[in-house]
Amino acid sequence: MNSLGIKEIGFLDCPGGGQVWVEGGFAFIGHMSWPFGTSIVDVGDPSRPRVIAELSMPENTHSHKVRAKNGLMLVNRERLGGEQPSDFMGGIGIYDVSNPHNPRHIGDWETAGKGVHRFDFDGRYAYLSPTVDGFVNNIVMILDFKNPEKPCEVGRWWIPGQWKAGGETAFWGEGLAPRCHHPLRMKDRLYVSYWHHGFFILNIEDMTKPSKISGFATSPAFPHPEHTALPIPFKVQDRDVLILADEDVAKLRPHAPAFSWVVDITIEDQPLPISTIQPKGQGAEHAPPMTGCHQPSEVVTGTEIPFAWFAQGLRIFDIKDPYAPEEVAWFRPDPVDSQGRLSTNDVTIDDRGLIYIIDRVRGMHIVERI
Repeated sequence: MNSLGIKEIGFLDCPGGGQVWVEGGFAFIGHMSWPFGTSIVDVGDPSRPRVIAELSMPENTHSHKVRAKNGLMLVNRERLGGEQPSDFMGGIGIYDVSNPHNPRHIGDWETAGKGVHRFDFDGRYAYLSPTVDGFVNNIVMILDFKNPEKPCEVGRWWIPGQWKAGGETAFWGEGLAPRCHHPLRMKDRLYVSYWHHGFFILNIEDMTKPSKISGFATSPAFPHPEHTALPIPFKVQDRDVLILADEDVAKLRPHAPAFSWVVDITIEDQPLPISTIQPKGQGAEHAPPMTGCHQPSEVVTGTEIPFAWFAQGLRIFDIKDPYAPEEVAWFRPDPVDSQGRLSTNDVTIDDRGLIYIIDRVRGMHIVERI
């Protein structure tokens, strides 16, 4: 292990995860691989995290994303390769976690195709990236959970050309088809990453009719797909900015590891990249996939932004000068896989300021900034 400006507080030896979310003194972990589905962990004492509930998933499926709010937990359900049980449908699993020790399944929202990949949830509405019958790949959808047992669709949006059943013509030819990765909400906007087709800002003042304000793509000039479009909920040097994280997978061609961008969105219909975020020297050479950037914390508490940086662990960058982000801390625990590589997949922050990272192979670390 090596670190700068970070102190380890606790560790949980658990199956690898795709997401960790902390709410009310409990960490909710969505695992990567069946039979492991979702774990609920008591982190009241962060030096001794303790699993208090576990949910499983059937063969060739996973539930690697999870969000909890106001006693309600949502988990994604997605098909992997191979055969699944005949009654399995992708979508969203819905649980009452008012007692986190005893999560109670209260319903499902089901969809055709692979299911739901990622989502945002504010306690009432969920903003998803589902596959939907008649559409090419994942699109944007908003669900209302006013009645958690029977969520209903409010609105949807897609790139014109995705609605194959509606007679739309694919514009991408021999190139990669559009695929919504996931939306994030701030106020009456959705900030939507769309893989190799960039990101979009949508107006959702009328949730039944999301409308495009603007979009921007770094691909194909840069060969990495756009993973996350994270709006910063305060001005930085009097500018509105967004963190655009490219993921170090699915590259269009060999290239140095993926990184992130700071995008000025003060003028919403003209997004402008103004700087990049990456460890010093990263671009000097090619490296195996899953070496570079994956995901910033979707919880933002200040100008220091923690990132899950795959094989390079937790990296923290300060964007107080958005034109020249600076790496100010990092934490690289010892890897647990046989190849000796980290696979730091997700990061979040709790209301105590503690930082949680989950490795997609094994283990969750709880650390604090010093």
